Amino acid sequence: MVSVDRLLAFAAVSLLLIVVPGPSVLFVIGRALSQGRRAALTTVVGNTLGSYVLVVAVALGVGAVVERSVVVFISLKLCGAAYLVYLGVKAVRERGSLHASFTGGGPVGGSLRTLLEGFAVGVANPKTIVFFAAVLPQFVEPRLGHVAVQMLVLGLVFNALALTCDSAWGLIASTTRDWFTHSPERLARVGGVGGLTMIGLGVTVAVTGRKD
Repeated sequence: MVSVDRLLAFAAVSLLLIVVPGPSVLFVIGRALSQGRRAALTTVVGNTLGSYVLVVAVALGVGAVVERSVVVFISLKLCGAAYLVYLGVKAVRERGSLHASFTGGGPVGGSLRTLLEGFAVGVANPKTIVFFAAVLPQFVEPRLGHVAVQMLVLGLVFNALALTCDSAWGLIASTTRDWFTHSPERLARVGGVGGLTMIGLGVTVAVTGRKD
């Protein structure tokens, strides 16, 4: 089982990434603005389910390799760190387009359709894919065995935090529509800070992690 200190450290790093507005958060906020609170929360559930599919895929596909190969482990970490920096730079450069993203709601559909669309966004989120492939293995303890199980547990922590934070985004967006839709300058600042945070996370991933 994962130690408490590893769980807490992973939760802190996860929260840092989760609060940065990415594809899933933008999608949730767009749904909240166009279709209301229920659609936003349904989208969050779909996102979370899609995200945990990624956890399972990484745990079963990457866990065994990471357990046996330090070279593969370091390569995954550095590639993931580089891509996080790239995403951060892109977010900073495109921060002015956040307003358009938030105001484009899309057609209204049923709850099942909303859930499935949220699932699709969650399972295809590049930020989450990179995080699980490059960062998740940093917090497992191979000496304890059952690396895949450790990853699944850590993934539950990530998804519980994501469910809470994304739901908060949706609720805030649904109750403060005017603030989001009529404040492009403030939205641009949010995007800029989020991009810088992602760059910092990428650098942190590159220079930290298991030493074994």
